[in-house]
Formats: sequence, structure tokens, C-alpha cells
Amino acid sequence: MLKNSFFIKIVFTLLIIIFMFSSISVLAISSIYIWSDMTDAVSTVAPSDDKNTNNTVVNNTKSNNTQNIDNMNNTNMDSTQPTSNIDNFEQNSSNSENSLSLESGSAILIEQKSGEILYEHNSHDKLLPASVTKVMSILLIMEAIDEGRINFEDKIPCSSEASKMGGSQIWLDVNESLTVDEMLKAICVVSANDCTVAMAEYLGGSQQGFVEQMNTRAKELGMNDTTFKNCHGIDEEGHLTSSHDIALMSRELLNKYPDITKYTTIWMDSLREGTSELVNTNKLIRNYQGATGLKTGSTSMALYNLSASATRNELSLISVIMKAPTTAIRFAEAQKLLDYGFSNYSYKEFGKKNDIIKTLNVNKGLESSVNAILEEDSGMLMKKGKDKDIVQDILLEENISAPVSKGQKLGEITFSVEGNVISTTNIVSDNNIEKINLLNMSLSVFSKWFRLLR
Repeated sequence: MLKNSFFIKIVFTLLIIIFMFSSISVLAISSIYIWSDMTDAVSTVAPSDDKNTNNTVVNNTKSNNTQNIDNMNNTNMDSTQPTSNIDNFEQNSSNSENSLSLESGSAILIEQKSGEILYEHNSHDKLLPASVTKVMSILLIMEAIDEGRINFEDKIPCSSEASKMGGSQIWLDVNESLTVDEMLKAICVVSANDCTVAMAEYLGGSQQGFVEQMNTRAKELGMNDTTFKNCHGIDEEGHLTSSHDIALMSRELLNKYPDITKYTTIWMDSLREGTSELVNTNKLIRNYQGATGLKTGSTSMALYNLSASATRNELSLISVIMKAPTTAIRFAEAQKLLDYGFSNYSYKEFGKKNDIIKTLNVNKGLESSVNAILEEDSGMLMKKGKDKDIVQDILLEENISAPVSKGQKLGEITFSVEGNVISTTNIVSDNNIEKINLLNMSLSVFSKWFRLLR
């Protein structure tokens, strides 16, 4: 029986060798005729040129959805970018006339994903931010965690300077250390100045070193109205920002680290084994449907400030109020802005990241096809009650040749209104496809036959 089995394997091996040389011969002969008609690299897609013979509109559909915003100024939004400057969406509307009759000195409402401005009032006025400053401090802490410089369980000591901080605090003692997780909870829920300074000193070497990092990050985000003088927000000459810039850093924090809402949505909690009670300074967390954060701030000079965020039915909004005359007006006007946004706008999702758009044939590859998938979530903001037609165009490369890299751009999907592109998402390869050659073809053939023999 063993001899017969051995004999059968010998026969199969000879058949494999014969098949392999036959395949090589066919491949070589075929290459003579087709190699000159193909390119080795995938050419880039030109979405504006429908006459390009290498590109094809695979799908062209219309839906009775609304325009992205009242005045888009023909802006092309590339969803592949990690952030977008909300300056790109400035509107010449009645918002500058304070059509909502806000009593606060400055305000802005933006859509979180795109950064589009939906309403603004004196949004570039440079004002005292108070503890809303801590949005930037929290962002830098989360980035340090993301980069592996610290982790949530690291113990953070309390310096003498941190223990002497006034204002909102949890009365840190120089002899105690709290974890990063506990520090974040105290900063997000009760706006603890002492915890903010302790974290700043730990990450920046000193509070001043950390403030320099804050200002550098602010410039990267396009926060041109902002100069930070401290990490906590206590009034200091020259420590200024605007509602526009607060919206920018709030958006960056929420988009980049959505898990921060694990802290910013806490209404009540405790530290030190239950001995220190925490109650959120943001009353919207308890009273407003869909509230996700974010940060309050008030001093005698700054008056009452708030960066408020909320999500309903896939639409995420950020409302910023500065220089409200009372705390009640602060919350009421932040809610008024959010209500305005949810009443007048909706977010339409067209596809999720990694959704398969089409399976494409691949020339000269070890694999004959590759899936073309969405690089990012695809969707758009629309104004309710408008009957504008949204046109969806999917442009894909027809003639793809190996090698193909995972994540390589194969095309794009665009959404337009009246010929104006308002949203674009890349379509990319979901896998690596090697170019066929003598070695890898032989290995592939042997591998397939070996699996059959087993």
C-alpha cells in the first residue's frame, strides 16, 4: 500500500513538472503579443475628464438630497484629509447679523466631520477662553497616549506648583500620584486645574514647555486667533482665542479621539476610592439629548464659555459660546445653536470605510482580481427641505496591471450638485497583488498541487 502511494506521488510530481513547463511556454508566447499593449503601473484617475479612455463612469445616480450648505463657494472637500480648515466654508449670510439674537459676545456652530460652518456670530473676536483652554491640554494628553509616550495606567506625581492651583480643583497633594486615567477624568468632568498642571509638567518638563507645545499645535490647526499663556485657562494677559479656534481644536479632539467622550459624558463619578465626588460642570450632559461633551469655562473677566458637542442620527455638531453674561444663558444659547443645526441640517451617509465598490481584473498578477474599496467613510451634510439633486460618480481604472499595493488608489467616488463637486472619497485596493514571474508562478503551481496531494 505504501509503495503504491509513493508511486502515485511520483507520477503526480512528474505531471506537475510537465504542467509547469507548459505554463511557462504559454506565458512566454502570450507575452510577445500582449506585453506591448499594457502598462505596468496603474495610472491615476482624472475625475474631471470623462473622455479619458482609461477611465469609466461605473455608476451615475441621482437622489433628491439637499445641497451641502447654502454657500459652498465650489469648495472640493477631500475626505482623505485628516482635518479640514473650517475657514474654507465661511458664509456671507445673515448669521453675521446675529439672526438667532444671541446675547453672548461670540458664537459658532459647525458640523463635526466636515468642519462646515452652519452659524457664526463674531466668531473671530479674540476673547478670554477660561477653562475651555483645557480642550487643547486634553488633545495633547491624548496624542501623547497615542504616540506611546504615556499610557492610561502611568502614575503622575503632583508638584508643589500643581497643588497650589486655585479655581476648579480636586486638591491634589504633593505626596500623592494619580493615574493618567484618573487625571483625565478629573480634567474632563470637574475641570481640575491642579491635574492639568501636573499633566503639563509631566509631558512638557514644565508648564511653560507644555504651553509651547500648545501654541505649536494651535498653529498646525490653523488657530490664527489664538495665543496660549497657560494650560489651565486662569485669566492672564495675552491669553486669548476665539470661538472659531475653539471649534477647530474641539473638532480635532473629537474626530481624532472619539473615545474621549468616555470621560466628557460622565455626569457623576468619584476618585480616591469614592472619597472624592465628581459632578460634571457641563449641564447639557444630563439635559440635552445626544450630548457628547465637551468643556466649560468661566472667570470674572472671561464670563461664561462653553464648547458643546452632540450627535443625533449620524449628524455631529459642535457649538461654541463665549462671553455669555450668565451661566444659564451660556447653556441656553449653546442649546439654541445645536437645535438650529439639528432642525435645519442632516448628514447622509453613502458608504463605510472598506465597503467594496467593485472587484476589478488585474493583468499579469499572481491573483486575477482585486477588490476596490472605500478608503474612508463617505457621506455629506445637507440642508433639510432642499430639492437639489446629488449626482454620484464612481470613476475606476479599467486597465490594472500588477504589481498592485494594498491601499493603492484605483479611483474615486465624487458627489456633486449642479456640476460642483462637494465631496470626494478615494477608492483603493484592499490587497497586495504581485506581478507574475517564473519563480512566483512556479511556487504558486507547486503550492496548489501540494494542497491537492494532501
